[in-house]
Amino acid sequence: MTEEKKANSRSSSSGKLSVLRQHPIFRELESDALDQLCRYAKPTTLKRGATIFSKGDPGSSLYAVISGTVKISVSSPDGRNAILNLISAGEIFGEVAVLDGRERTADATANTNCEILVIDRREFLPFVKSQPVLAMKFIELLCDRLRWTSDQVEQVILQDLPRRLASALLGLTEKQKVDASRTIAITQQEISEMVGMTRESINKQLRAWAARDWVRLEHGAIVLLNPEPLRGLAEAGEDGDE
Repeated sequence: MTEEKKANSRSSSSGKLSVLRQHPIFRELESDALDQLCRYAKPTTLKRGATIFSKGDPGSSLYAVISGTVKISVSSPDGRNAILNLISAGEIFGEVAVLDGRERTADATANTNCEILVIDRREFLPFVKSQPVLAMKFIELLCDRLRWTSDQVEQVILQDLPRRLASALLGLTEKQKVDASRTIAITQQEISEMVGMTRESINKQLRAWAARDWVRLEHGAIVLLNPEPLRGLAEAGEDGDE
């Protein structure tokens, strides 16, 4: 192997280690264990719109996002879509089916051009069994997923559109680690599929907020100009149209 290839290999390994080491689940692993996990992780580059897995597929791999965003969604026979989650850089997904060995419960699609890590279940499960601390971390992760799902169900059933939309925008600013400009890279169609309302209703509400200088609408993005009123709305459930 040439020196250039060795350098590229070290750079790739360092990048994988960085993603895994910074994740709350893996950061407490010993260096040797983390090195071993890194050897299992295979990097893959995806174009926007590429299917990672579909609902009903076997849960054969765990995934981690290096760059870009992955969309977790479901669809109905009549063509309606619901976005369950957007997975950003530094997050993992696909853990439920990997752990229980059953089929995937949703579709995973590259929402942007992405680079991801793929860890095969046949290598990952023995590794987890050898790392009791890691097993506990996955229990905590699954509990977090359950709490998050409960919150989502509560929002859809009990909250009105302004509160749901405000909560979604604020949640996306945290998940996507938006820059100082508070620009959220998401379309109105995508956010309508997240909160379970029509695109027309979302557009009407966003325009009302834009008139108050709370947000600014851009092509394929929403900029939070003044998040504090949205935070108050999300927490108190006030009517955002008045």
